[in-house]
Amino acid sequence: MPTNGLHQVLKIQFGLVNDTGRYLTAESFGFKVNASAPSLKRKQLWVLEPDPGQGHAVLLRSSHLGRYLSAEEDGRVACAAERPGRDCRFLVLPQPDGRWALQSEPHGRFFGGTEDRLSCFATAVSPAELWTVHLAIHPQAHLRSVSRRRYAHLCPQEGEIAADSDTPWGVDALVTLVFQNRQYGLRACDGRYLRSDGRLVGEPEARARYTLEFKAGKLAFKDCDGRYLAPVGPAGTLRAGRNTRPGKDELFDLEESPPQVVLLAANRRYVSVRQGVNVSANQDEELDHETFLMEIDCETKKCTFYSSTGGYWTLVTHGGIQATATQVSANTMFEVEWRGRRVALKANNGRYVCMKKNGQLAAISDFVGECSPPSPGGWGWALCPGTAQAAAWTEQAVPSGQDEEFVLKLINRPILVLRGLDGFVCHRRGSNQLDTNRSVYDVFHLSFSDGAYQIRGRGGGFWHTGSHGSVCSDGERAEDFLFEFRERGRLAIRARSGKYLRGGASGLLRADADAPAGVALWEY
Repeated sequence: MPTNGLHQVLKIQFGLVNDTGRYLTAESFGFKVNASAPSLKRKQLWVLEPDPGQGHAVLLRSSHLGRYLSAEEDGRVACAAERPGRDCRFLVLPQPDGRWALQSEPHGRFFGGTEDRLSCFATAVSPAELWTVHLAIHPQAHLRSVSRRRYAHLCPQEGEIAADSDTPWGVDALVTLVFQNRQYGLRACDGRYLRSDGRLVGEPEARARYTLEFKAGKLAFKDCDGRYLAPVGPAGTLRAGRNTRPGKDELFDLEESPPQVVLLAANRRYVSVRQGVNVSANQDEELDHETFLMEIDCETKKCTFYSSTGGYWTLVTHGGIQATATQVSANTMFEVEWRGRRVALKANNGRYVCMKKNGQLAAISDFVGECSPPSPGGWGWALCPGTAQAAAWTEQAVPSGQDEEFVLKLINRPILVLRGLDGFVCHRRGSNQLDTNRSVYDVFHLSFSDGAYQIRGRGGGFWHTGSHGSVCSDGERAEDFLFEFRERGRLAIRARSGKYLRGGASGLLRADADAPAGVALWEY
């Protein structure tokens, strides 16, 4: 994996839920804390930091305020400290049911309470002093063993997950964390869950759920018997070992999972680096050499393509494209134009990438095809300028299949979790509509056909657009949606109407946004 931007350990943010189901909240006014919020939003996000003194204590920092939780000797609590002091040090004591007890290290008292009656004065742990950890990060990621420095991936023939891969390449490296009953399941890309004996099972049964523990910024997964997941044996099979305390073997990093894509050229061949450094459209199947990691620059919104051979696409002499660059530079950045079911790529020389007669890619075209950009419908059709048909704006169109256009397919999200500005996308209870502001998430199944995606939810129903921009999840037939990867870690979803899916004040998913920005962008 490249090290300049793509090897990203996720910053672990979480919410703390008390015994009444309310989230610990840090308020701006008076830097007070309470446990009144019913859902996980910005004010309920916390980060665990190690104590600078290298002891067992930790610090709890509010992501919202950037200040630290503190407990005084008389039990009063606040989130006002800009720098961590003695009163900010807590001990995390995991309980058998997966919840945490938080004990003030200098004063020995326990933190808890309800609503705005929080204190750190209890001498023993009762239900009021127990907190459930709810991760606030996007739950789809790569899992990397700290001790072996290898990535976990599904081994479908053996029916296991093994930490023996140098790079998290392909769909098999995707892991989804599923939050249920105050614990987490590890779900492989084929939908099965990892059981503590190393086997994969269809449901998140008791032995397939784990309590999360944090140590020095790393994660450990404790099973129902108090043992921890670890890579075992030469193959690094993940299963619970003998240890009842997490050491280096039991620690993992969660890393960001950028989109991995394949590109199909106009000759119906896959773009590949199988036959050398030249990037060419000459393969009939999509395997590792045809898979590229696509990363979007936060500032320019341009993207890079990183190959399984260890090189970025880069612009070379005479407009050629080779997968040889080891560092990101201006010549490795490509501007993506979203043209309905197709994409076009513009290189640093201002020209479009096209497929030459021998299949090699080169940035030598000044424009895309002989026709104008796609019509307002955006579904891969374009009217030819200067013709009677265009003048009359009739229905006649030409298919978008030029040498400068490619089908771009996302391959490492067979199951999809979407999060917007207000929360996760989830089925609304008792309805066929979808909420966009939930603390919990539903997992949706993704399929692909000719540049478009079909989304299937609970019970097998397909997403479809209804009247007045509503989006429902009970369709009998699949409806096509277009994915546009607009920002790092965020995509826009375009409906057949040409409008983008968005969240909003109503909390319902709707297809009525004109631009792919703000509430119309989704973490995936």
